[in-house]
Amino acid sequence: MATPRPQSDIIIRPLREAELGEASRIVRVAFATFLGLPAEDPRRPSDSDYVRPRWTADPEAVVAAEHAGNLIGTNFASNWGSFGFFGPLTVEPEYWNRGVAQMLLAPTMGIFDRWGTRHQGLFTFAQSPKHMALYQKFGFWPRDLVAVMAKEVPAAPAVPSLLAPYVMTSLSEARPGEVARLIAACREVTDNIFAGLDLEREIRAVHTQKLGDTILVWDDSKLAGFAICHSGPGTEAGSGACYMKFAAVRPGRRAGESFERLLDGVEGYACARGVPKITAGVNLARREAFQAMRARGFRIEMQGVAMETGDASSGYNRAGVYVLDDWR
Repeated sequence: MATPRPQSDIIIRPLREAELGEASRIVRVAFATFLGLPAEDPRRPSDSDYVRPRWTADPEAVVAAEHAGNLIGTNFASNWGSFGFFGPLTVEPEYWNRGVAQMLLAPTMGIFDRWGTRHQGLFTFAQSPKHMALYQKFGFWPRDLVAVMAKEVPAAPAVPSLLAPYVMTSLSEARPGEVARLIAACREVTDNIFAGLDLEREIRAVHTQKLGDTILVWDDSKLAGFAICHSGPGTEAGSGACYMKFAAVRPGRRAGESFERLLDGVEGYACARGVPKITAGVNLARREAFQAMRARGFRIEMQGVAMETGDASSGYNRAGVYVLDDWR
């Protein structure tokens, strides 16, 4: 592993709106180069976007690296209440091994401190000891494999109507005065999984930027679970896919049944939008959720590893937890 050569004339600062297109290009080029894809692939037009939606949701959560007046790298932090993660952290390949990633990480950890985040994580490539060594310097340690899964949805899938007591609604259908109440119901679900876990920022980003929708499944009058879905150009899914960025159901004896009904709701949403593919990530420590996805026809497209702060029992990656996410 090459020893990083710090470069003193690199400036770390906030990312500017005028740089979002260049930041997206660097993300595509950096990942394609690392994965050994043809050089021209990341430069082809793509309508999926990890950069603009996250910057729009919170510009102060993004740090940038500049050299000689040019943008050379970025890192994005995400605030999920008591939990936070960072990524994608990407650097222009010609600046690799110059300490740029480490320079971007220091202020990112300061962002978590300012938020009061008590547990942090990240998604990275399990085959890269270089990445793991870097993140360990900041208190992150490898924990579990994460599977990014996908399922093809037929034009008219055999998705049954939800039977009583389950009912499906969506945030986009809610009256403006109801949005805060529904977000509070989602927070109550996640707080029962991990104290303080709060997806309000993700829900509001999807709602206000029209990135997709949040699917809500009710058990009588109580929210059983929800799924935050991206779909369409300019989202993290892009055209032709519905990406469940986060999904969770209330813990308890009916959690498995509620999870199945939530997946029914998402498949129905994808079908209604004419989207042929659903993607989602799941930490393999949440083995029941992974097994349920496999049983429904989801297959692994790629794998990574979750690195986390704290000890091996901290966080919400454990058996019995029905949560989908991948921290990319």
